Amino acid sequence: MAASDVDRAVNTVRQAFLQFSTFTQEQVDKVVDAMHDACLPNLEKWARMAHEETGYGTIADKTEKNRFGAEDVYRYIRPMKTVGFLSADAGLGIYEVASPMGVVAAVIPSTNPTSTAIYKIMVSLKARNGIVVSPHPNAKNCIQAVCGTMHDAAVAAGAPRGIIACLAAPTIEDTQALMRNRGTNVILATGGIGLVNAAYSSGKPSYGVGPGNVPAFIERTAVVSKAVKDVIAGKSFDWGTICASEQSLIADTPVASQVKEELLRNGAYIVNEREKAQLEALMVDKEGRLNPKIVGRSPKYIAEKAGFSVADSVRALVVPEKGVGRDFPLSLEKLSPVLSYFEEDGWEAGCHRCIEVLQYGGLGHTLCLHTQDLEVIRQFALRKPVFRIIINSPGTHGAIGFSTNLPPAMTLGCGALGNNITSDNITPLHLIDRKRICYEARPVGGGKLVPLPPLVKLGDELDDAARRFVAQRMGSAPAPNQSQRRMGANPAAAPARQENQKALDFVSESDVRQALKEGRKVRIHSKTLLTPSARELGEEHQIFERT
Repeated sequence: MAASDVDRAVNTVRQAFLQFSTFTQEQVDKVVDAMHDACLPNLEKWARMAHEETGYGTIADKTEKNRFGAEDVYRYIRPMKTVGFLSADAGLGIYEVASPMGVVAAVIPSTNPTSTAIYKIMVSLKARNGIVVSPHPNAKNCIQAVCGTMHDAAVAAGAPRGIIACLAAPTIEDTQALMRNRGTNVILATGGIGLVNAAYSSGKPSYGVGPGNVPAFIERTAVVSKAVKDVIAGKSFDWGTICASEQSLIADTPVASQVKEELLRNGAYIVNEREKAQLEALMVDKEGRLNPKIVGRSPKYIAEKAGFSVADSVRALVVPEKGVGRDFPLSLEKLSPVLSYFEEDGWEAGCHRCIEVLQYGGLGHTLCLHTQDLEVIRQFALRKPVFRIIINSPGTHGAIGFSTNLPPAMTLGCGALGNNITSDNITPLHLIDRKRICYEARPVGGGKLVPLPPLVKLGDELDDAARRFVAQRMGSAPAPNQSQRRMGANPAAAPARQENQKALDFVSESDVRQALKEGRKVRIHSKTLLTPSARELGEEHQIFERT
């Protein structure tokens, strides 16, 4: 693709953005609703297209990832206020107003192509941005199908034509030109280290994703049967293509024999020394780089390419290891259903081994800990160089917010440890800037304050719109993994019950501030929707009471 084609795509989206940036919250949410509705009938079709085009993963798991991007992400972001006044503190005289960033350059990988495209388009438009998608060349057709469907749905709902664009035949040079283009305002980069480094060197604000060499430690107090089941579930999901999938399993010595029994019971195959050498020769070259031809492939396929055979029912290949680093090739991030296995005696030794794994290509990303010992959790929280510690859940599902209350996202920041600008799961709130209006509080030179009334009373309009959304869209109880459950408060932090207060279906920041002002609690239930700012403020002051 010529540079002029990249320029044309960016200019088209920029012109559409200039109009879209004037939309009200109601107009934006109408567009988001339409894109969500248009995705749902296509989830399996897009999964099949992605599988056929890339050869990665399974159709069933890719369908579930598409559902996560189209449904769970949507339900989490839909109540967010991203237009107009975001916060108002009359006491401090500080008001915040949302300002969209502009044109998002979204680089989409081949490992999770359609689900990542759905997610990035959804969060970008929710924040009132336009988006130019640069698909991986090996997944361009399925990604273009997603972009086309979501664009047409957005336009039908009132968005300006051209608000979503997709490069037709992208090259590495095209992606770099897109990231450096004068009309690009912010970059969402998902891919290898080289791509992320290119994004950060483009001179534009960038959200990149570091590698995820995720260790999972099964400590002696863990429910071992569940822990191993979780590890295999995370490792085998879509054949290991999600960056948060487990890469190394560390078993505490007292439970190691039980761990190995459960591995076999859950479909793992533990390789011998000859098979281990065959896997090393196939999967890692002399420079320590992963062979891309085994990424996202089944255990049976990988074993056959290595020179041995396993049953069709095998879900993961487990490789016993003694160390981490270049001398132990399979201790790196493998992006496939191949799992390194270690045994360590005690949580301190397990902690040290986990840090070694993370330092070999996973700093800042994710760690899984299976335990019932709260002191071990505390020590891991204090010592581990990661920003997501997933307790008693699969890493794949926990880190992206599928099985935990983390914001549902397909872009996971790794913080400064991973050379990323943020350690957050990326949401629409990362794609808006905040204008701040500040009243004078301390006159300079002894003058008097100029009295002004509050600029705005925030909350009523948001509450009404969100409650209409709850009534219209969420009448029935959600499935266990949907985000209404995710957004509930921590029951351990709940104060004493107040029987005379009705549990709310939706809570905004203004509700929390009003309750703080009146010295009362806010009662919520398992399906209560909390805006991110309400949740943060409420948990800080321990104001929520959960039924």
